[in-house]
This record gives sequence, C-alpha cells and structure tokens, in this order.
Amino acid sequence: MPTRGTTGTNRLRRADRWLTHSTRVRAALHSAGDPVVVDLGYGRVPVTTLELAGRLRRVAPAVRVIGLEIDPERVAAAREAAEDGVEFALGGFELAGLRPVLVRAFNVLRQYPEESVAQAWQTMAAQLAPGGLILDGTCDEVGRRCCWVLLDRDGPVSLTLACDPRAIDAPSDLAERLPKVLIHQNVPGQPIHTLFTAADRAWAASAGQSVFGPRARWRAMLSALSDAGVPVEAQRRSLRDAVLTVPWTTVAPPRT
Repeated sequence: MPTRGTTGTNRLRRADRWLTHSTRVRAALHSAGDPVVVDLGYGRVPVTTLELAGRLRRVAPAVRVIGLEIDPERVAAAREAAEDGVEFALGGFELAGLRPVLVRAFNVLRQYPEESVAQAWQTMAAQLAPGGLILDGTCDEVGRRCCWVLLDRDGPVSLTLACDPRAIDAPSDLAERLPKVLIHQNVPGQPIHTLFTAADRAWAASAGQSVFGPRARWRAMLSALSDAGVPVEAQRRSLRDAVLTVPWTTVAPPRT
C-alpha cells in the first residue's frame, strides 16, 4: 500500500547514525562486491534517501542507494532530485528484483495489519544478498522517538529503542513508536511490556544522574538494566543518541 508520504529533513537521522556505527552493518557493507542499499517507501520527497546515502558513504564510499516507491508520481519526482550513486525506481516488498545488502523500511509496515508483517519480512529477506540485513522501524514526525527491528535472512536479530532523552518522561513513552510486530504486544505478561517496565524502573532510579544531563541518566539506566540481567548491547560512548538495543529473543512475542 502507498505510505502517507509524510517525511522531513533529518527525520531518520537516529536510525542512520545507528547503521553507520553498527559493526554488523558495516561488515555487511564492506564485504559486498556491489553494496546496494534499498530505501523502501521514502515518501513524497526523497530527502531521507539522499541523507541515507550521504551518511553511509562516510563508512562505505562505494555504496549505491536505491529508493523504492509504489507510487509512479513519487518516483518521477524523486528522479529529478537524484544525485550520483542514488537512484529511484518502482517497487515494493519484492524490492524490484534487486539483491541489496541492506534494506531500510521505515514507517512502512506501520500501516499494515499485524498479520501481514511476517510475510513482508519473508518477501524482503528472500531478496537479500548473502549477509544482507533489513531495518524495519517506526518514528515520530520529527525523529525524536524511534524503534526498529534488525533482521537478517533468518529473521529478527534485535530490537532498538532510540530517542532524544530530553523528549521523554520515561522510556515507555517510546512504546507508541514500536514496529507493527510489537506495538499490540505491549500488555502485561508480554516480553516487550516487561522490558519497558524494567527500563522505567531503572530510569526512575537513575534520576540523580540528571544533574549531569539526560544522556548521563540514560547511560546510568542502561547500566542498571545490565546489572539486573537484561542483555543490553553495549553502547558506543561517543554515540550522541540515547539507544537501547536488546536481542530479539528478549522481546519476541509468542510464535514469531
């Protein structure tokens, strides 16, 4: 289905920065002979596709970025703004027959029924190049609250929550931006709800760190979660965003 098309400059900056810092993503880009990246469902204007290309080229100069939309008018308009190494084409979850090493699908599956997610994932994964990855995510209109799932050809790998910590009162504020596969699972007894409950508790216990700034409080929250046994992925201290990444098995709903 066509997306609503809403987008804006820097809306996906947190996901892009995470991609450029991810050792697994960088390894995939560097190992590919022809590192094709697909930006699926870029919206009315291609600004976030062009931004993705610029950011990825800082760590993988040879990358080719191809924006896909199923609306011919959006594709035609985007081609007028195309830059070297960035292309635009018609395509959906079948990825226009391309064999990308990375797919970014942001705010696309959000509008689909929950039961459609697994098939969409499988369709995209079947087109990946060896070692390829998919980022299925959702964010708010200005990109201050984001959540995404990283997948490989075998299925989900991890869940990441990312935000400007000044834009939240508690980590559970991010629940409204969970990817489609999890947003209806945030109820008592489900793993994602357990994670948010633990994060809110650790956030409250770390309130004293607020005197050093909201990012210091976020880092203290991560340490508290790790001490409590939550398998939190280590965060690069230089990363400007507040990020929480856990293995998919930590939050996977039943039978997914």
